[in-house]
Amino acid sequence: MKASPIVIWGVLGCALIVISFASIWIRWAEAPSISIAAYRVGLAAFILTPIALSTRRQQLQALSRSDLRYALLGGVCLALHFIFWISSLEFTSVASSVVLVTTNPIFVALGSYFLLKEPVTMSLIVGIAISLVGGVLIGYGDFLAGPNVLLGDGLALLGAVMASAYLLVGRRLRAHTDLLTYIFLVYGAAAIVLLATALLLKQPLAGFPQETYLWLALLALGPQLIGHTSFNWALKHLSASTVAVIILGEPVGSTVLAYLLLGEPVTALKAVGGLLILLGIYLSSRRSAAP
Repeated sequence: MKASPIVIWGVLGCALIVISFASIWIRWAEAPSISIAAYRVGLAAFILTPIALSTRRQQLQALSRSDLRYALLGGVCLALHFIFWISSLEFTSVASSVVLVTTNPIFVALGSYFLLKEPVTMSLIVGIAISLVGGVLIGYGDFLAGPNVLLGDGLALLGAVMASAYLLVGRRLRAHTDLLTYIFLVYGAAAIVLLATALLLKQPLAGFPQETYLWLALLALGPQLIGHTSFNWALKHLSASTVAVIILGEPVGSTVLAYLLLGEPVTALKAVGGLLILLGIYLSSRRSAAP
């Protein structure tokens, strides 16, 4: 059943508000990056498991091996996205991190060209060029701040690449898979990867301050179960490029919250670079995002 535009944009608007708090709660959580990611996705998968097994057993049994492989791939991409992005927040500002990690519309467009053989438009070429200039400005400003800050920017970009692959896989599966079945498989696969990574790298999974468990629970309930699930729901009704463009609202909300709650200043160079990246992404994706 096709949802109405009012419902679609209403759901996505609420999702944007919720995910804008993610970087703030991550900063407040006194835990290693991989541990935070494991808790965020693991708690979400734990909540979904009894619901999915009791209501979607038939759908799960009917999945083909190809669908299961794609779900596993989506889970791995989601896990890597969180590892790279959450790690970036240890080195660079919230503003730089969320702007760079939401460059995924460009990577989605490039993936559509190379994987789906869709033509490259002039607006895509211009948009990528403008975004590259914006990225150079942010990178130059962060380079002056120190090599660790530039490392954070690079990790955020890797997070964007993984998020793009996650959206492309989701678009393929959501075309014929219901929402609960899809997120149960993908979140579950991502949780297993993150938990295994945390254990392999000997990252702590307990012994945190009590307040940290609150932020970890909020990350699972809010940005993951409400935010990411809303975007996965929208993949049934919108293209992956369109959903990627909509996520561009996150840097605005996160930057404002970081300024108000964390006292992080936004330099003129970062502001100009961020605006150029957003403009470039809009230009590169406006054809696919058009109604």
